[in-house]
Amino acid sequence: MPQYLKPKFFLSPGHRACAGCGQLLAARIVADTLGPETIMATATGCLEVTTTPYPETAWGMPWIHSLFENAAAVASGIYAALKTKGLEKKVKVVAQGGDGGTYDIGFGLISGMWERGEDILYICYDNEAYMNTGVQASGATPTFTHTTTTPAGKVSLGEKQNKKDLPAIAMAHGLSYVATATVGFPLDIAAKVKKAFTFAGPKYLQILVPCVPGWGYETNLTIKLGRLAQQTGLWPVFEAESGKITKVMKVPTNPPKVEEYLRPQKRYAHLFENEPGRQAMAEIQKLADWKIEKFGLSHKT
Repeated sequence: MPQYLKPKFFLSPGHRACAGCGQLLAARIVADTLGPETIMATATGCLEVTTTPYPETAWGMPWIHSLFENAAAVASGIYAALKTKGLEKKVKVVAQGGDGGTYDIGFGLISGMWERGEDILYICYDNEAYMNTGVQASGATPTFTHTTTTPAGKVSLGEKQNKKDLPAIAMAHGLSYVATATVGFPLDIAAKVKKAFTFAGPKYLQILVPCVPGWGYETNLTIKLGRLAQQTGLWPVFEAESGKITKVMKVPTNPPKVEEYLRPQKRYAHLFENEPGRQAMAEIQKLADWKIEKFGLSHKT
């Protein structure tokens, strides 16, 4: 690409995302890591709405948006076109979406893309609810979370269902590379994006991205919360190759309690109000402890 055509940013500032948006921080790291020889297909959601208000775009690379559910199918079409031209080894193809477009609305097409074995990286920016349309619960919403469709009150402690384990589902598809990350560790995101493209076939990266209005926290806490999610054990950060976990990010020797992670977030404020809430918090702590043991995240294991 001629120097005068090279963009200054692959994801430019001046977009319409909230101050402190975890998703845009992660997307900027992803875009800068991938570079210009990349074509992105992006699902409907906050990432699309905030970066591409017609007729503008914040993206400094080829980028396409179609519908909420079909980013994976669009990416498959892009890959097929590149393959026809013999360019599939020279251009990286990425499909990306939020947890709503990934866990729920677009999952069938994502599964099909994985089954076909196409050399495409799918990235899920997981903020644990449908934030763009009013903070409704998604398949990625954790238990006891307050959302507009799972409101906490006198008869409810919020979301009743467990968060779907999509990385495990990706591993069950036999993907060559599956990884999780959090915006709390930017260099880890960049390293995993680079590593993903050393593997042939489909790959999946899920990044936890705190959402200021949806989670209800101060804008300067995004990175801290992203780190606490991993350090408490609630968000295991790992890599898997061909269905087998190969590397994990250890939690501290004395992991912080989940209360430290939950307290700054208004979506969990109800857990601090009464005894049922405290019991629910104890269940969340048990879940974190179980994940530490399951994934071997302790320095003792």
